[in-house]
Amino acid sequence: MSSSPAYFAHETAVIDQPSVIGAGTKIWHFSHVMKDSVIGERCNIGQNVVISPQCRVGNNVKIQNNVSIYTGVVIEDDVFCGPSMVFTNVINPRSHIERKTEYLPTLVRRGASIGANSTIVCGITLGEYCFVGAGAVVTRDVPDYAIVYGNPARLRGWACYCGVGLEMRLGVDATEDCTCTACGRKYHREGRTVRPA
Repeated sequence: MSSSPAYFAHETAVIDQPSVIGAGTKIWHFSHVMKDSVIGERCNIGQNVVISPQCRVGNNVKIQNNVSIYTGVVIEDDVFCGPSMVFTNVINPRSHIERKTEYLPTLVRRGASIGANSTIVCGITLGEYCFVGAGAVVTRDVPDYAIVYGNPARLRGWACYCGVGLEMRLGVDATEDCTCTACGRKYHREGRTVRPA
């Protein structure tokens, strides 16, 4: 057995123990993984990333430079976190009041993509394969396959598993079927719920 870890960490990265880091994961310059964090296999953790205590990161997650992931965040497999995006974990922070017992959980479901410089306010869920546009401020749950952007972020459309926009209407009460023009996957929508057909 080799004594070297099955993951790569740049010499400037700080890995606090205990923590769990999966095989094939790469952690780059000046990043800090804090204790009791769990990071899956084949992840890419960019430069100057902070992963706070007790965070959970799934497999094949890409976290770009300057991202802050705070306690209470759970990231499922195949998620993309764009450069300088940030999560929060307290809804009403004050520097003179400690609120560590009030952290609100945030769940990022499988396959979600979060654009550069966006902010994800704590206590919400980002749905499977959703897209959060660059610079968005997300203050409420995002449905599966939804495209949201703006401040505050609003529903702007729907995206396929492959990342291409789907030709669906936005009406809340609409029911329709759609086929992705890029990969051929089929979807069915009822209101704000989109599922593979």
